[in-house]
Amino acid sequence: MKVAALIVAAGRGSRAGPGAPKQYRLLAGVPVLRRTLAAFADHPGISSILTVIHPDDEAAYGEASAGVPKLLPATHGGVTRQASVLAGLEALAAEGAPDRVLIHDAARPFVSAGLISDCIGALDRHEGALAALAVTDTVRRGVCGMAGDTIPRDGLWRAQTPQAFHFDAILAAHRQAAGADYTDDVAVAAASGMEVALVEGDENNFKITSAADIDRAERMLMQSGETRTGMGYDVHSFGPGDHVWLCGVQIPHDAGLVGHSDADAGLHALTDAILGALGAGDIGQHFPPSDPQWKGAASDIFLAHAAELAAKAGAVISNVDVTLILEAPKISPHTDRMRERVADILGIARERVSVKATTTEKLGFTGRREGVAAQAVATLRFR
Repeated sequence: MKVAALIVAAGRGSRAGPGAPKQYRLLAGVPVLRRTLAAFADHPGISSILTVIHPDDEAAYGEASAGVPKLLPATHGGVTRQASVLAGLEALAAEGAPDRVLIHDAARPFVSAGLISDCIGALDRHEGALAALAVTDTVRRGVCGMAGDTIPRDGLWRAQTPQAFHFDAILAAHRQAAGADYTDDVAVAAASGMEVALVEGDENNFKITSAADIDRAERMLMQSGETRTGMGYDVHSFGPGDHVWLCGVQIPHDAGLVGHSDADAGLHALTDAILGALGAGDIGQHFPPSDPQWKGAASDIFLAHAAELAAKAGAVISNVDVTLILEAPKISPHTDRMRERVADILGIARERVSVKATTTEKLGFTGRREGVAAQAVATLRFR
């Protein structure tokens, strides 16, 4: 039995605010559409996936879908969702009609494997299946901005997708309904006399419509992940010079710091802390001191690289804490600028960055003013 997923992704999503169409917005660094496609591609019951896109989105779709298995060539949608679904069904028929089809909104990236299975399974007994949630809240009619009559909620359901059908039947229904204006595929099916069963939906399978929905989706991804902490430590000795670089800020001093790069111990320790949380080695593995291209390099390059690796791993840098250990120069006049610089490099809020300094009460090499040490802690939340 061949089961196809038809993903409707031709809308503009204007209610999500300025920016790319919502199906191409990033959630944890991954386009919404890619998450939706992956949910169906990962399901063993899905044989193929066809996406209906807007003609202007060819490049965006190519980038978002690259490497996803089971994909058939995308087709262009119409002016309405109903027209887009019909275009998708016709494209599936041209590719070799499947036995069953699940029609799903691209902007519902959290569809579960269990819900997909339930919708497919319902077609063993019914002509169609609708994922839906029973209405549990009190429902009132609004009248000019005021609360009107209560509407009995018995028997009321909130429709979701997937909406599943036997392929030949829903294709015939859509062809018959061409030119009409139905709210969803179940309405098209019902107009042709098909009976559609209700399948218990999932609250997490919500449709991303507004900017608030995007925020909700981000929170969901954060809560479903894990938290990791990394630590870093670095030391540099004093040498000739008239300034030092610490946490991305140049500070006048009667000596410089010796190192292959700019010897910014604070940024080096923080880079190692992030790499540690990622399990990605240390700064020397990514930027070998034997490589002449890093001679005198600004250490913000190293920290930005670690932040990029974190983003690619689906991690958000929750907060970082740097402690500079030295007798001189005095750090407190510069900590605000240091926090701002670190926050800028990492792309996080200043409030998530701590920079402070301490001495060793004149003990050890820092107490003898022979150099500077730095230790850092970074906390990453993985989606």
